[in-house]
Amino acid sequence: MSAHEPSHQQPAALDAADWAARANQAARSVTRTFGRRLLFLPGTHLGMVSVPSHTAKNLFGPWHYWWQAHYVDCLVDAGRRELATTTKFDGASRPSAGRLASRLVTTIRLRNLLRFENHFYDDMAWLALSTLRLERLAEETRKPGRRRNAYVRKKLTLQFDSASTDDLGGGTFWSTKRDFKNTPATAPVALYFARTGRRERAQSLVNWLNSRLFHAERGVYMDGLRIRGGETVLEEAVYTYNQGPILGALLELGGQENLDRAAHLVESVARELTVPGTRVVHGDGTGDGGLFSGILVRYLALAARDHRLPENTRRTARDLVGTTADAFWASRREAPELRRGKGGTPLIFSPNPLRPAAETYPVGVAVELSTQLQAWMTFEAAASM
Repeated sequence: MSAHEPSHQQPAALDAADWAARANQAARSVTRTFGRRLLFLPGTHLGMVSVPSHTAKNLFGPWHYWWQAHYVDCLVDAGRRELATTTKFDGASRPSAGRLASRLVTTIRLRNLLRFENHFYDDMAWLALSTLRLERLAEETRKPGRRRNAYVRKKLTLQFDSASTDDLGGGTFWSTKRDFKNTPATAPVALYFARTGRRERAQSLVNWLNSRLFHAERGVYMDGLRIRGGETVLEEAVYTYNQGPILGALLELGGQENLDRAAHLVESVARELTVPGTRVVHGDGTGDGGLFSGILVRYLALAARDHRLPENTRRTARDLVGTTADAFWASRREAPELRRGKGGTPLIFSPNPLRPAAETYPVGVAVELSTQLQAWMTFEAAASM
């Protein structure tokens, strides 16, 4: 089997340092290949939606607010490793991950017409979670930026309070249209409330998800409740990424009932959301789906490290993270055609961990940022265990 051929077997016994090195390679590939200044303004940084990129499309086309929020999260992961090792992920002469993350948050506001608010509460929840982590990194490194991060959280917390109403019995609206309450918004908002000390509010959102959107037979959470023509319609789709933040909220809140549900969810993910015959979390294609399995793996890593969970549950979570990360790494390809300047050869990762990137992203095909962040955050998850 070649180094670039996907493996369906259990991952090799790599330690955290091995995965950290791979995460650094992915971080360099993403930041150097996709990272750009906004309108050539110094001190700005934004991820291009796809490469090769076209200036007009980047300026006037969709720029995917929530992809950028996950970009911040990945940079915070890299920043935490920099803090532990006192070594920058991209070399001593280049900006640290924390500095890039800070620039990215500033640039998100500039690109979003000088506001952090937008029409989708789930988008805002992901940015709130990532800036909260960035604020804590800044506290540990004694770097500036905490005031700006606190401002982001203050603005967005008001949005979450407004969207989390008693309509449909609870939960959080997905968008400002206020016709859909779903897991994609409710779960990350619950996690955000739990991490910012509003535990009662967080638990009420978790309780609503458990009572209205939990699929008892499958053991996973469905998409949401839509208001259509005055009627409530259940959207029964099950998405990988939705299981991630609810798992995070259950662990953050703790207590035996929440921990039991978390353990049950990990086992259900292994059964319901993996490629048959493997412990690889299945991919969900490109576009927004290019982030889905990576988000789930991020939170599975929390379960793998949580000693309050049964050992067999933690082992399952470790297997899911390690096997999925191994598959993404095995399916990579080198992309010399995307090299910029004197940097190393970029790596391109497949949106489907069990299909080679040479097939999903052959030379000449535009590569999307979401899919590359997904692989990067999966490696970061593996490095954290």
